[in-house]
Amino acid sequence: MAKKDENNNGAEEAVVEDVKAPGEEVSEGMSTAGEKVSEGMSTAGKKVSEGMTSASKSINEAFRQVEGLGKALGSALQDRANVVMVRVNDESLAYLDMLAEADITRSRSESAAFLINEGIKANEALFQKIRDITDQIAALKAQLRETVDVEE
Repeated sequence: MAKKDENNNGAEEAVVEDVKAPGEEVSEGMSTAGEKVSEGMSTAGKKVSEGMTSASKSINEAFRQVEGLGKALGSALQDRANVVMVRVNDESLAYLDMLAEADITRSRSESAAFLINEGIKANEALFQKIRDITDQIAALKAQLRETVDVEE
């Protein structure tokens, strides 16, 4: 819409007012709101997708751990022909029971076999040193017996 205005010189000048049609402002506002909703939904979708990816990774890791535990358990329970009677303290018994109650093992006996096997695997370097030293001790004992047998 144009309106006439007089400036200091008395000349008329057209002044254009910024007038919008009645529904035009609402339309622009809705367009802006729609864009914001769209952006918000896109951001929310990305966050949900990231959360699902993270959850998927966690589930896959849990499955790998269970699979590894199953393999370790199978290895520990293989060829269990030897019986060992052992006394344990209350804390150790609680751990044995925990494995059995969680259906990881079927009994305290299986729990003990599993934990013994895992303890040996975790300390393999230590057991290798012990083996080396006990082999040396056995050789020294044999040498000592030979010495004593020769002198008799």
